[in-house]
Amino acid sequence: MNSAATAIDVRDVTKTYVLGDVKVEALRGVTFTIARGEYVAIMGPSGSGKSTLMNLLGCLDVPTTGRYLLDGIDVSTLGDDALAAIRLRKLGFVFQGFNLLARTSAVKNVALPLFYAGIGVKARGATATERLREVGLGDRLDHKPAELSGGQQQRVAIARALVNDPAVLLADEPTGNLDSTTSEELMALFGDLNAGGRTIIMVTHDEGVASHARRIIRLRDGRIVDDRPTAPN
Repeated sequence: MNSAATAIDVRDVTKTYVLGDVKVEALRGVTFTIARGEYVAIMGPSGSGKSTLMNLLGCLDVPTTGRYLLDGIDVSTLGDDALAAIRLRKLGFVFQGFNLLARTSAVKNVALPLFYAGIGVKARGATATERLREVGLGDRLDHKPAELSGGQQQRVAIARALVNDPAVLLADEPTGNLDSTTSEELMALFGDLNAGGRTIIMVTHDEGVASHARRIIRLRDGRIVDDRPTAPN
């Protein structure tokens, strides 16, 4: 695959945790690539290594061995400060719990990563407003989280994840706190974002949610046991 077209390149990655006298091999030689514009779900039972893999992909941790290239940058050996900078520039995160500031408006919640990136006030507001419109909340700019439904709060979180125009959007159980109807609406939004060119990687235990992705990578005992396209919806 052309490196310029590759968003994620994971090469023979292992991750071992040492807990006292016990070594836990969370990942055991994982290799895969994800092209720009792909929409991939990562699945696996508890203890399969999917959370460890998500932490590595999100530059929250580094491999014990192997290489991980994010948008062409080898992040395998970077220190904490460099990893933080990469997270800010290259990644957008969507969590199950929304993680919004309760006393802060939607537009200011979305603009927060731009503040850390050193962007001026006017530009922050304009970009945050644009992202909220992109997720269908152009009429909720000044609403605080308590004034929004769960689905709307997750849309704010998605807008915040997109505000730095990241190379990859990482979603960790993004519908875990939502009812089935709202979950379907959110999955339709992810589909629209992907159709618009966004690269999306989603960790989920829900087969119905995963079926919205274009490809599913399945883990078991720290290894990839299946990696194939999904059937067209």
